[in-house]
Amino acid sequence: MKIVFTGGGTMGSVVPLLAVIEHLKQKDPSIDYLWIGTRYGPEKQVVVDYNIDFKHIFCGKLRRYFSFRNIIDVFYVIFGFLQSLLILKKFRPRVIVSAGGFVAVPVVWAGWFLGIKSFIHQQDVRPGLSNKLCAWCAEKITVCFASSAAYFNEKKILVVGNPVRESFRREFMKADRNKLLAKYNFKQNLPIVLITAGGRGSLLINDIVLDSLDELTKICQIAHITGRNRSVRFARHKKNYANYREYEFMIDDINILRLADLVVSRAGMSTLTELTCLGKPSIIIPIPDSHQEDNARYFAERGAVEILEQKNLEPGKFIASIKEILCDKQKIKNLAENIHHVIKFGAEEKIVRIIGSI
Repeated sequence: MKIVFTGGGTMGSVVPLLAVIEHLKQKDPSIDYLWIGTRYGPEKQVVVDYNIDFKHIFCGKLRRYFSFRNIIDVFYVIFGFLQSLLILKKFRPRVIVSAGGFVAVPVVWAGWFLGIKSFIHQQDVRPGLSNKLCAWCAEKITVCFASSAAYFNEKKILVVGNPVRESFRREFMKADRNKLLAKYNFKQNLPIVLITAGGRGSLLINDIVLDSLDELTKICQIAHITGRNRSVRFARHKKNYANYREYEFMIDDINILRLADLVVSRAGMSTLTELTCLGKPSIIIPIPDSHQEDNARYFAERGAVEILEQKNLEPGKFIASIKEILCDKQKIKNLAENIHHVIKFGAEEKIVRIIGSI
C-alpha cells in the first residue's frame, strides 16, 4: 500500500503526522510513503530522517486581508496543483493524509481530481483556512477537541485527541536528569526555564528574552530556542551570561524539555500536545489574531496554562510572570496536573485505524 502525507511550512502540521507514521510502521512495515511539502520549510530534513521520500511543490498562502501577494499566490496554488497531479499520478497512493498547512490544499484537491481519497486531522481548536478548503473533498476528518466539530460536516467527524510520537515518549522516559544536567552544563540547584520563540523565531519574543536576561539569570537558568537562522543576529547583542544557553532548533531533541521546570512558548497545538503529554507548567504567548489565541484560551479556561498577550508584552511583565510561577510551588503543581488532562491520548492508533478503513 502507498500513502501520501502532506504538510509543512512550519512544523505544526508535520509533527502529528510523524506520530501517525511511527504507528503505521509498527503495524505494517511494508507500506510505501511519500511526503509532499514546501520548498523552503523546515520539514524536509525531519521527514528524510524518518526514511521517507520527499517531494516539494509550489504553494501559496491565501491571506484574509488585502495584499498583492494574494494575486501572485493564486498562480503558485495553480502551479502546485499541476505539480501534485504529476506526482500523484506517478506514485499512485491509496490515500492522502494531511493535518493542515497551505501546501496540503493543492495536493488534496489534485487527489480528489484523480479519485484518490483523503483524510484530514484538525488539531487546533479553530480550523485554519487550509483545512476548511480541503474539508469538502475529505473522506474523514478527525479533530482534537469536540468544540472543533461544529466547523465541519458532522457525518465525517470523529473526536480523537492529538497524536504524540512514540519516540518522543520513549526518549523522555529513559532520559536521566543528572546526566542531562552535566551534558548541558546546567546547575542542580537552580530552576531551568525553557523559552522557545516558535518555529520561525519570533523577533519580539527573542528581543524580550535578551532584554530580560540581567534579571532572569539571577533566579533561574535559561534555555532559549531562538528559531532557525536567528542565532547569529542575537549573538551580537548578548553578554556572556553563565546561566544562559542558546539553541536554534531542537525538534528531535527533547532533553532540554526533560530538564525544564517551566516552559514559555507559542500556542501551536503540536507544542501544546507535547507539553500536555509531559505535564509541563507553561506560560503561553499566542500569535495575535490567530488560531493560537483560541488554543491558549481553551487551555487557560481549564487552569492548564498562564497566558501572556503579545500586544502588551514588555520585559518587566515578562520577568514578573516567570518569577511569580517559579516562586509559587502550589501553582507549578496545579499547572502541571491540569495541563496533563486537557487532551485525549491514543489518537495515533485511532487515526491509523481510520486510514485503514479508507
